[in-house]
Parts: sequence; C-alpha cells; structure tokens
Amino acid sequence: MKKYNEQKARILLVDDEKFYIDVLVEILNQNYQVIVAKDGESALQRATHEDLIPDLILLDILMPDIDGYEVCQRLKQNPLTRDIPVIFLTVKSEVDDELRGFTLGAVDYITKPISPPIVESRVANHLALARGKRILSDENSLLELRVQERTKEIRRTQDVAIRCMASLAETRDNETGNHIKRTQYFIRLLCEKLKDHPEYKEYLTDDTVDRLFRSAPLHDIGKVGIPDQILMKPGKLTEDEWVVMRTHSQLGYDALVKAECDFGTTEFLAMAKEVTLTHHEKWDGSGYPQGLKGSQIPIFGRLMALADVYDALVNKRVYKEAYSHGSAVEIILESSGSHFDPVIVEAFKALEGEFNDIAIKFADS
Repeated sequence: MKKYNEQKARILLVDDEKFYIDVLVEILNQNYQVIVAKDGESALQRATHEDLIPDLILLDILMPDIDGYEVCQRLKQNPLTRDIPVIFLTVKSEVDDELRGFTLGAVDYITKPISPPIVESRVANHLALARGKRILSDENSLLELRVQERTKEIRRTQDVAIRCMASLAETRDNETGNHIKRTQYFIRLLCEKLKDHPEYKEYLTDDTVDRLFRSAPLHDIGKVGIPDQILMKPGKLTEDEWVVMRTHSQLGYDALVKAECDFGTTEFLAMAKEVTLTHHEKWDGSGYPQGLKGSQIPIFGRLMALADVYDALVNKRVYKEAYSHGSAVEIILESSGSHFDPVIVEAFKALEGEFNDIAIKFADS
C-alpha cells in the first residue's frame, strides 16, 4: 500500500492537445508525479499499469477515437480503477454535458481555458477527499476484521459450552460415545440434499444449516434430569419408566427456555429449543411430548428424528445390540409416513451409503 505522506501523489493527465499538456504539466509537476497520455487507449493502459496506477485523473472530453466519456465509463467498470477520482477537462460548459459526466462517475469539471489556481485547488481538494475515503475504508476494513475475529471467538466459546453441556449429558448415558458427532453430520447430509427441495429450500439456508449443525448436540441435554436407574437400565423399560424417560425432551426445552429468559433470545437458541423439544415427534402423531402430526412438526425436529433413530439403530445400547446398516435402512424406509417425513426418508434413501460412512468414521471405541 502506498504511503501518501512519503510519496508524491500520481496524476494521470489525458489530453490530445500539446498546449494544454504543457500548461498542466507546468502547474502540477512541482507537487505531483505527472503521467501523460495523449489518447483514450493510452490512458486506459497507463491507468491499469501495476506501477502507474494514478491517484487522480485529469481527462479531456474531446479526443479522437475514444472520447473522455467512454474512457471514464470504462475506468469506472474496472475494479482496479473505479475508485480513482476523475476530473473532466473540457471547453463544454452546458448543464447536460456536466450531468452526463457526473452520471458516469466524474467528481468535477475544469473548463478551458485553464486557470492555474483553480486547477491547483481542485486537484488538491479531490486528492485530499480521495485520501480521506481510503483512510476511512482502511479503518472500516480493520474494524470489520476485528468484529469478525471477535465473532469467531464468541462462536468458539459458544461451541465449547455446547460441547461441554452435551458431553455432560452423554456421560450419563455412557454407551452413546460419538453420538453427538454422528448426528451432527447426518443432519448436515440431509440438509445439503434437501436445500433445493421446494418444501425445504426456504428454511435450509446456509446460515440455518450451520446453526442446526451447531445446535444438534443439545437435542438430548434433558437426559441430565433422568434418574440413572432408568437412563442406564440394561433392559426394557416399564410403562412408568417410559413416562419418565419421555420427559427428557421437555426437560431440555425448559432448560433452554430458562437460559433464554436469563440472557435473551437468539436464532441459535430458538433452533436448539425446537430440535430439543420435537425430535421425538412422529409423522403420524404418535410421538411425544406434544403428539404433533405431519407438517405440525418443525422441519428441524423432523430431520433430527431420522438422524437420531438411525444412530440408535446401528449402535449398541445398554438395552439392545447394534443393528446392521442394512437392517437400519430397511426399518427407516418402512417407517416413512408413520415415524418419519416421507420427503426426508427419500433423501436418506439416496444418502444411506454416506450415512454408513459417517457411522464408521465416528464409531464408538
């Protein structure tokens, strides 16, 4: 980056008349580096030359082949030169001519015959303005970078907190192992497959998919509130025990609501609450805790439902042995329209090989 306090500003002077070139060079040469171009094509070449990019351009309008208007237009279309201030040099002084120049991006006009004090003043003013804009832009860029770094730091802290909370719940159900990671990646696979689907594309934006991926580990946080004798029972639960076990969705939701009341709501918390509360709802209305049916079930809860069940099927639990991948796929396909959203099942059917790959990659030790 050029250090403006250590180096003269560079002026590109574009004019086809030797008289005006000589006059302007004499006016400007003492305080600025002056580069001369005698036609439009030469001006465009010099303006984009890596070592000659000017800080300001004095541009004659009436030139052969390419006039100043076209040169200005092409300069403003090029990202490399679009921010360079352009001052037109012209014998024209009609309002329409000036309006056209300003519309194309010029910052000022200097009319011929030339007045040296006016040239000096306007060049200095527009260089100072351009320099101020660059400084402000640099400061804004630095501020934006700091905001991004701070946002990343906050996000890392949030992710650590989420992982710790989810891992705490996981330690109480110690045979689920890498369940958190697997369900996260299952969810992402389904989202990527469905993000262009007419019924889902409005919801599955890049931002929402990212939030869902990050909030997924909290889906079973409510298990912290389930007694050990039920949570880790090595066998089938009684009806009364199932009643207690089913409260984990509501317990997790209530904990997140409490956090929301204490610290304020966010899109992340809203999604985490939704996933935590609804991932055991079923498409036919036989799920819990609310008995939601069909499209009443939030999309994010439907996605987690399938990811969670697949993972439970293919991994060993205290109450069962692991199913094979093939058996798990068969069970999920048979549950389309009863347990699961049929659209999500179709996506799973296309992705089942990748589900198996994730299950193997993050298999429990």
